[in-house]
Amino acid sequence: MAERSTAAVDVAATSGRKSLAAEADQATADGVANNRERDTDSDEAQESAGTEVSGKTPPPELHSGHKLAGRYRLEECVTRLDGFSSWRAVDEKLRRAVGVHVLPSQHTRARSVLAAARSSALLGDPRFVQVLDAVEDDDLVYVVHEWLPDATELTALLAAGPLEVYDAYQMVSQVASAMAAAHREGLAHLRLNPNAVLRTSTGQWRIRGLAVNAALRGISSDTPQRTDTEAIGALLYATLTQRWPYENDAHGLSGLPKDLGLIPPDQVRAGVHRGLSELAMRALANDGATASRHESPCTTPEELVKAIGEMPRIRPPEPAFTTPPEYQRTTYQQGTYGRPAPHPGVTQAVPAPPPPLQSRTGKALKWGVSALLIAALGLGSWQLADALMDRGGKAGDQNRTQTTDSDDKSPKKPVSGKPIAISEARDFDPLGDQSEKPSEIGNVYDDSTATYWQTDYYLSSDFGRLKSGVGVILDLGKAQRVGKVTVTFVGDTTVELRSASADAASEPTSLDSYSKVAEGSGTTVVLKPDKTLKSRYLLVWLTDLPMQANGQWRGRLADIKVTS
Repeated sequence: MAERSTAAVDVAATSGRKSLAAEADQATADGVANNRERDTDSDEAQESAGTEVSGKTPPPELHSGHKLAGRYRLEECVTRLDGFSSWRAVDEKLRRAVGVHVLPSQHTRARSVLAAARSSALLGDPRFVQVLDAVEDDDLVYVVHEWLPDATELTALLAAGPLEVYDAYQMVSQVASAMAAAHREGLAHLRLNPNAVLRTSTGQWRIRGLAVNAALRGISSDTPQRTDTEAIGALLYATLTQRWPYENDAHGLSGLPKDLGLIPPDQVRAGVHRGLSELAMRALANDGATASRHESPCTTPEELVKAIGEMPRIRPPEPAFTTPPEYQRTTYQQGTYGRPAPHPGVTQAVPAPPPPLQSRTGKALKWGVSALLIAALGLGSWQLADALMDRGGKAGDQNRTQTTDSDDKSPKKPVSGKPIAISEARDFDPLGDQSEKPSEIGNVYDDSTATYWQTDYYLSSDFGRLKSGVGVILDLGKAQRVGKVTVTFVGDTTVELRSASADAASEPTSLDSYSKVAEGSGTTVVLKPDKTLKSRYLLVWLTDLPMQANGQWRGRLADIKVTS
């Protein structure tokens, strides 16, 4: 179940708003073994100002080795702040590492923490660190969540420098789509900062602390979608420039020079991708972009996802080719196995192999084999000619005796296999954000398998459990009889052929309007309906995607042919 991240973005003092997260070292640690978060006092005190005084409810006296519910053994305290503490622990029942937030049940925020944890757990989105348990027991409230020892905080990644263009693109794409899904369920993060974003060893991006981190600190917002969107913009800005986009230093990053204002990333650092720079500016609180970039601002994660989808595709870097080492023959292959190695500097003469079959017996054997082959070829040719003549005679007899019955009522078989032109195609994503790479859709019927339409990246072959599929709608111009549809993919893909009713006056826009008529999987799939099919609108619906080289899943549809 997914822990809710708190979209925390430091806002410059000149903006007139209070910083929600100008503290890289103060976020709750949710499972990165090598990057523990440190709570220094100033920024957290600033956040908790104006909220409940936690001194009235002192933190419980816990220590390493203490067990919660006789199951969770506390190992190491990674955060102790404002009446609650966070621990790395061990689930002795399932024998796995977990993270635990603990606070007294009399704490003024105990009820809101429990509610946030349970709401986050119901989301069940694998892009978030999962909440495993939320319990009130023995005067304590504790929230148990995943611990990801193989993940690295974005803070640690940025300490080494800005991310590569493709990595920054993947980060903002995955984080924005995850937050859009959370907001559709009414969940916000409100503390989304570089400490809350993790990259796993497989290259997937995970978000921790969804709703819970904000509830632990009593943070709220009147505009949660705008707050989270600005936070994503700040994350993208940081990955492109290795600078925090406000005047204050935060999360181990230097802020922008004072009195300079918010400038685009491509003016902070040379070589920044122009499209990602504009995207960061549209997400940050600057009423869109600068005067030279007249793009509308993105005020919700959903709008940000749509803006990312409209960008030109950013391809992953080509893998570096390393020249293989020169082939070395083994001692066994050289024919010296079991023999003493020659002395250095001494060249051994390699004996020439004897010429094959040069003796009198060898020559006689060659002539004998040649004679047998000639005899076999002659016999086979004679038998083949005899069989053909015999078959021709029978056919002639039948032609002489066969009569044509003018009253023959046997139906004539229709001529099949006639190509049907595709008049138009459109991407179809009714269960997601309504758009899936629309700029590439023409590649599916351009009579070339070298180009393709592709889906977004997902965290599993079943679309990260976010939806049942995506597809392409084909418009045949008019209702026609369809015999089969041949679909060519890049990588093994599971696909369904669906069709609208023959009398559909316009293109249907819901998945239920298309009935499944065939299915299959592979790289070249022939979808042939069991019954006679007549329709104008067909839907090629992808349901299971192949894994790509970067460890994520994406479908690539290269060509579609429709025949009668």
